[in-house]
Amino acid sequence: MADHAIVADNLGKEFFLGENTARDRVRQALHAVTPRSLAPKIESLWAVRNVSFNIARGEAVGIIGHNGAGKSSLLKVLSRVTRPTEGTATIRGRVGTLLEVGTGFHPELTGRDNIFLSGSILGMTRSEVARKFDEIVAFSEIEQFLGTPVKRYSSGMYVRLAFAVAAFLDPEILIVDEVLAVGDSAFQRKSLGRLNTAATEQGRTVLFVSHNLQAIRNFCKRVLILEKGRLIFDGPTQEGIEQYLKSVSVSINLRNVKLKDRLNRTTGAVRFTETVCLNGQDKATWDIQSGDTARIRFNYEVMEDVPDMMFQLKLLDANSGATITTITEKTPKPLNKGAAGTIEVVLPEIPLRPFELSLYGWLGRIDGKFAYDVIDENVSLPYLKIFSDNATWGDRDGFINLPHRVSLLA
Repeated sequence: MADHAIVADNLGKEFFLGENTARDRVRQALHAVTPRSLAPKIESLWAVRNVSFNIARGEAVGIIGHNGAGKSSLLKVLSRVTRPTEGTATIRGRVGTLLEVGTGFHPELTGRDNIFLSGSILGMTRSEVARKFDEIVAFSEIEQFLGTPVKRYSSGMYVRLAFAVAAFLDPEILIVDEVLAVGDSAFQRKSLGRLNTAATEQGRTVLFVSHNLQAIRNFCKRVLILEKGRLIFDGPTQEGIEQYLKSVSVSINLRNVKLKDRLNRTTGAVRFTETVCLNGQDKATWDIQSGDTARIRFNYEVMEDVPDMMFQLKLLDANSGATITTITEKTPKPLNKGAAGTIEVVLPEIPLRPFELSLYGWLGRIDGKFAYDVIDENVSLPYLKIFSDNATWGDRDGFINLPHRVSLLA
């Protein structure tokens, strides 16, 4: 037991549904002290229930699951942001956390002050933080804004500094939520590299929630899968990812998925409502044979009158985030409120070798001044997975099948 950095024993977290008014709080208090048969009826939700596991010191563990599975709630309990409703969580070691944007910093303090404040919370002396200060600043790349209160930071700037603080102030346990998806792709890659170093070279305990399955594959040998607040899998990474992918619906309803996040970045005048991928045999699947045809369909609905619309689809390397190709289509005519339609992208005879692609979809005005809607990793789209049945190692190496002829000349 002494070798375990984290011990979760029958953890549960219950949330009461409502507007959190004074009346709600009184009802909750009565609910807690009144016999159940006499207590006022209130609705509640168990975000986490009956979850038990042990994590050894120096182990890197990924946590995956659908939106609403309880992943973030579990991390908040483990990082002491909220108390469990039932069960216990034993944490042995100094914890660095990166949860939602806005957690951990004082908004009125400058970036510099928040670095030292975070170090103090971790039990470090000012001189210990000062020795790490230059590394934190260099990694975050926001040196010119250190004297500015963090309430004026963009979400990307905030995440850069928050991650640098969490990663470089020598935590023995690092707890990271999907908040990294807010940053740009270059910073995401750098951050994932830092996590990899912490897990594989520095022997730190890492708990990592992400929908980037390739990142979890790279440095987590073990995954936990949550479903409706319960732990349904605890085991080897590849086995867990395969089980998780089997549970991902081939037709993705996008109407309310991360809608608040999408509306923060767009006008919402036109919204994606559903997406699905079909192979050359019209079977709905996100696993496409190399050389086969894929048809990716996006349904949308018009929420407000718009003068025109442009659709953009980026196919990205799921591992590095690099853009493989960008596809664009324009609709110059006005679209009226209440209209709906489908955009189909056909990828004929895909020449890629075994590969995983992430999707970035965008709807907006043709002049690019306004974005109507956007879907990316925050929306948890499945990867477009290219596979090959050819067992020849040469046909699996590299990224693309180029047309070629080979002749053996005497």
